[in-house]
Amino acid sequence: MITVNPYLNFNGNTEDAFKFYKSVFGGEFLGLQRFKDTPHGDQMSAADKEKIMHIALPLGNGNVLMATDILESMGQKLNVGNNFSLTINPQSEAEAEKYFNSLSVGGTVVMPLEKAFWGAYFGMVTDRFGIQWMVNYEYNQPKK
Repeated sequence: MITVNPYLNFNGNTEDAFKFYKSVFGGEFLGLQRFKDTPHGDQMSAADKEKIMHIALPLGNGNVLMATDILESMGQKLNVGNNFSLTINPQSEAEAEKYFNSLSVGGTVVMPLEKAFWGAYFGMVTDRFGIQWMVNYEYNQPKK
């Protein structure tokens, strides 16, 4: 079965973001590689060497959240926009509230968590790192 794993780009704060996401979702990082560990790491500035080249955090059911820091020294530019959201489908209202409230810390609630017309408990939040999240608990979801 296919899985979709979001890959996020950050402007030098990937490590802070993923420590935060780990505090929200739990689990252990599958991998954490810094640019200093790459074949060209010895050719980078001291600051760039410490940035995250790749990090992955499993979120359960085969889903993995991954990210990297962009490197302005390599001509990369981060454009934070509203062109994507990450959707969480929890197993209960209580779990939905836990994730929504945790992601809201230091962020902005776009739509409060409430019962939606399509039969879900739904809310939207932009976290303190500028990432947009939708929390969607389906009331009639199949039991696992």
